[in-house]
Amino acid sequence: MSLSSKSILKFKRGHRLQHDRVRDIWLIQAPEKAFIVEGAAPHILHLIDGERDIESIVKKLSEDFSAPSDVISRDVYALLSDLAEKGVLYA
Repeated sequence: MSLSSKSILKFKRGHRLQHDRVRDIWLIQAPEKAFIVEGAAPHILHLIDGERDIESIVKKLSEDFSAPSDVISRDVYALLSDLAEKGVLYA
């Protein structure tokens, strides 16, 4: 799937971001599997709400973390593209 700055993503049915309090890790729960998400990924995935486009997600993260938007943008596109290819997210 090719993503653009105006792509609006959602979690596919049956997939959700969840914090495992026992292990203190973030997971994407999916039918019969789970993906561990680390680093900046939980911050990015919290903004996947089916309403924001990728450009707004990058802008919000850039403001929240006082980081250059080009650096944030690379990380966001890499993560979201990977999860879209794995069928976790769709536009």
